[in-house]
Amino acid sequence: MVGTADKPPFFVAHRGVHQTFPLTGIQWDTNTAARIYPPEHAYLENTIPSMAAAFAAGADLVEFDLQLTKDGQFAVFHDHRLDYRTNGQGRVGDYTMAELKKLDIGYGYTADGGKSFPFRGTGIGLMPSLDEVLTAFPERSFLVHLKSNEPQLGSLLVEYLRGLPPAQLNRLTFYGDAEPLAAIKGAFPHLRVMSKRTILKAVLSYLVVGWTGYVPPAMRNTHLHLPLRYARWLWGWPHRFLKRMERANTRIVLVLGDGRWSEGFDTEEDLALLPLNYTGGIWTNRIERIGPLVKGERQ
Repeated sequence: MVGTADKPPFFVAHRGVHQTFPLTGIQWDTNTAARIYPPEHAYLENTIPSMAAAFAAGADLVEFDLQLTKDGQFAVFHDHRLDYRTNGQGRVGDYTMAELKKLDIGYGYTADGGKSFPFRGTGIGLMPSLDEVLTAFPERSFLVHLKSNEPQLGSLLVEYLRGLPPAQLNRLTFYGDAEPLAAIKGAFPHLRVMSKRTILKAVLSYLVVGWTGYVPPAMRNTHLHLPLRYARWLWGWPHRFLKRMERANTRIVLVLGDGRWSEGFDTEEDLALLPLNYTGGIWTNRIERIGPLVKGERQ
């Protein structure tokens, strides 16, 4: 069983409901749109329809990618390059938000090496801004991936976040590179942020003192992605550890593999790897499959 009667697990849906791809052979600059599995649905990642579908399938948080546009707005889009997924050229930062709205974000997807492009023409106008996402889902929680280490991204984002209602701001968690995260944490110390550096610092400090029951500062008030293979070695894993993290206001999300390429719990067989009655977070690329599976188990 996943979760308990009074405390089910929570799901973090990667990019909403989207077209998935083989995770083997992935590098930081791999064109994943050119290697999707044969499509099972019409949703495109990082769009408002895909986020709505993810929440409907059982997601508690939806992850999306954020980039700065030429006119200082925030575009929700995965790749630094537009060439892979869209009919545009260059980088997101070369265009205004209005110009990005004219692109077809479904243009480059193919499951057969370029013989067919099943989503061409369906993605025009679907690249959302951050403002559109938060307006569409004012009471939902999000994990926001900052796709750049530019200091300007952090400073402009801080200015934007100051205008949000406190309740909505507190539903946001940020991860990515150090500079923009430092700006956000400096302006909003209570917000959860995460980077590779913060994860490593938190885990190493806990390994040293966790046996005493003490939770070090690096492990408090944060969000941590932990590969299941390593989480097993943490003091008190799983149930005592999760209770400690809950008291420390820290959210734990399990991933598969080594955590580098967004390996998620995407099949029923993956769920069987979880500890009995696991109540923490679960990262998935297939919320449309996993969410209903767990819901059915609990009915």
